[in-house]
Amino acid sequence: MYTELLANIAILVLSGFVGFAVISKVPNTLHTPLMSGTNAIHGIVVLGALVTLGRVENPSVLIQLILFIAVIFGTLNVIGGFVVTDRMLGMFKPDRATATARAKHSEKGEV
Repeated sequence: MYTELLANIAILVLSGFVGFAVISKVPNTLHTPLMSGTNAIHGIVVLGALVTLGRVENPSVLIQLILFIAVIFGTLNVIGGFVVTDRMLGMFKPDRATATARAKHSEKGEV
């Protein structure tokens, strides 16, 4: 039993190092698409935790707590990812003053 737990912890730690190494090599132009993919992955984490919580018969308090924490953290990651993606995409939108000035110039026939 403890060997299985130790193996799972080792996999978790190694996947953290591999994930950090992969993410740190991503160029800035790919961060927005990467955030969208991350949002989808965290959505799957939330769904998996909810399904697991619903299927476990007579779960212990520890299992309920771990699944509850997984749902909360997954939900926070999804919401945070969408907020960050929205802010990043907002940087590419022209501000209202510039858009209004361009509209006035185009109405007068100026370029």
